[in-house]
Amino acid sequence: MHALETNARIELREKAQGLTESYDQLPAEDVLKHAIKTLFPGRIGLVSSFGTEAAVLLHMVSRIDPYVPVIFLETGMHFPETLQYREDLVSRLGLCNIQTVRPRPASVKADDPDGILHQSNTDLCCHVRKTLPMLAALRGLDCWITGRKRGQAATRSELELFETQDRWLKVNPLLDWTADDVTAYFKAHDLPDHPLKERGYLSVGCLPCTRAVKPGEDARAGRWADSEKTECGIHFVDGKMVRGGS
Repeated sequence: MHALETNARIELREKAQGLTESYDQLPAEDVLKHAIKTLFPGRIGLVSSFGTEAAVLLHMVSRIDPYVPVIFLETGMHFPETLQYREDLVSRLGLCNIQTVRPRPASVKADDPDGILHQSNTDLCCHVRKTLPMLAALRGLDCWITGRKRGQAATRSELELFETQDRWLKVNPLLDWTADDVTAYFKAHDLPDHPLKERGYLSVGCLPCTRAVKPGEDARAGRWADSEKTECGIHFVDGKMVRGGS
């Protein structure tokens, strides 16, 4: 049973299913072209962390339409290397519509006045610093692009090309890409690696909650290590935050 079932939600899920059936055999860049140019012109954006694999979608979008909104959630806790990487990629790719979104100062003051909320309640920290600002940034859009992939974590193993979240559609054009696919794309298009990658950070989030990956661990093992949390909470399924677990 889906939370808050309404005719609008049912119709949106049916639309997502139909789009998946229509486009799931196309290469990722063709999916993006259709989504940006035909399906949601002027009503689609890319939510990007500017992490270790982010340059793939950023490059694709820049070649299709550099004015597509790119939403960057500035939590106030990013690695300095991520912020510099963002500036370097924006300049290199000629992206023209970067929307840097920050949490409301009043919310941070109320819930995390000392900047240590992540030590006691990572879910609330992510909610205040990521989820709420992102929802506000998405208000003018009908669809948002994500870089999630089925092979990244158990919580992502059943991703579909198009899916729904609240009133939005989401498209996951890289859902079947492997690490080798990403590496090949970087090489083919001479894209720079995130500066932390060579230090073992294969997935980069906020500084306090990210560590380098140890040999034999999967790429996201360094995110919220030693806890059950595997997702920041900006993605929901059936009205419930995707948090982690098996």
